[in-house]
Amino acid sequence: MTFTTGAALLEALVLSAVNHSDTYGYKITQDVRSVVDVSESTLYPVLRRLQKEGYLAAYDQEFAGRNRRYYTITLQGQEHLKLCREAWETYSSKIESLLLGGISDE
Repeated sequence: MTFTTGAALLEALVLSAVNHSDTYGYKITQDVRSVVDVSESTLYPVLRRLQKEGYLAAYDQEFAGRNRRYYTITLQGQEHLKLCREAWETYSSKIESLLLGGISDE
């Protein structure tokens, strides 16, 4: 069974992948795909949207004779990621309590 991954969660995953170090689109895609089932064609618009919103910045660097676009998280992106992580903690703990323990009548 596969659960649907919403836009907010994809944004948080992409920001988390870039948070550790500057990286390029294909690597980000592979990192995100290692935890959720999503296509490359879904992730590149997320990268562009995060860049447009000021959460990511991009620069080109030569690699093996070609330009490769690298992404880096901005200070605004770090703040947004912090909020995403806080929201995820609340959301996931509620989901987990219902899935694993059920709802108490108390």
